[in-house]
Amino acid sequence: MESQTGPGDRHVKRVVLPSGKTIEVVYLGEDGAAPAPERAADLHVCLHCDSALAYPVDWEEAGKDSWSVVIRCPECEHIREGVFGQTVVEAFDEKLDEGAEALMADYRRLLRANMAEETERFAHALLAGAIVPEDF
Repeated sequence: MESQTGPGDRHVKRVVLPSGKTIEVVYLGEDGAAPAPERAADLHVCLHCDSALAYPVDWEEAGKDSWSVVIRCPECEHIREGVFGQTVVEAFDEKLDEGAEALMADYRRLLRANMAEETERFAHALLAGAIVPEDF
């Protein structure tokens, strides 16, 4: 990564991506400073309705140790935008991972329950003679 100061109140950082492409991140502010990060412990909690289901819609680097994040609440549709420190965003990311794991566990349980029910129905239909070779 390479940094340089641009004209006016811009600060430009060049980032080389793993693909080899180079992008420029432009920071606007006094003396090239990034916006000050907000302090927020639980970004997954909606500020409007207290739902614990808020998730990021978009996020991008906003400074050396901060991120600009757009957060949406699926329950009240509230949109929150802010700049947050690296540790706050990392905690948010961990909450998102925990939520994804919980969803996958619930999905697997539901899938097994549905398959067991379907298998039982099929077995009962076979025993009742409701399914014959001509059905296939």
